[in-house]
Amino acid sequence: MARILVIYASLTGSTEMMAEAIVEHIQDKHDTVVKTFDFDPIEAKELKNFDGILIGSYSWDDDIPFEVDGFHDDMDEVDLTGKLVGVFGSCDSYYDVYGPALETMAMKAEKQNGKIYEEKLKIELEPDDKDIEHCKRFVDGFLDEVVG
Repeated sequence: MARILVIYASLTGSTEMMAEAIVEHIQDKHDTVVKTFDFDPIEAKELKNFDGILIGSYSWDDDIPFEVDGFHDDMDEVDLTGKLVGVFGSCDSYYDVYGPALETMAMKAEKQNGKIYEEKLKIELEPDDKDIEHCKRFVDGFLDEVVG
């Protein structure tokens, strides 16, 4: 049984809906810890306690949200060698860059020697039923890599 962290920030509830679908899909199969950047403080150094890390975030124009910013900076002190990191979140095609927070978090994890799960799960605004099914397929693929 793998130990999985799901940590996310959600402004409108859309990324939260994605996180809930992901957690519901895996919580009976794996030791799953769920945190939000707003209400469940976690230190970046705790990432080394997990086999797989799923980071969810909405994107704010062309940057990461303020709730995620400090954690992003603290990741500089963590070696993620051997950790699979996946990113997911609600995006808005109104902006020039689609889902930049996910790209920023993936780049940081990769810089810290984490292995990035190939798909970055980007959903346009609020997920519908089809998108929720996509979340489940995303996490199935992620878990296949974690447990090998």
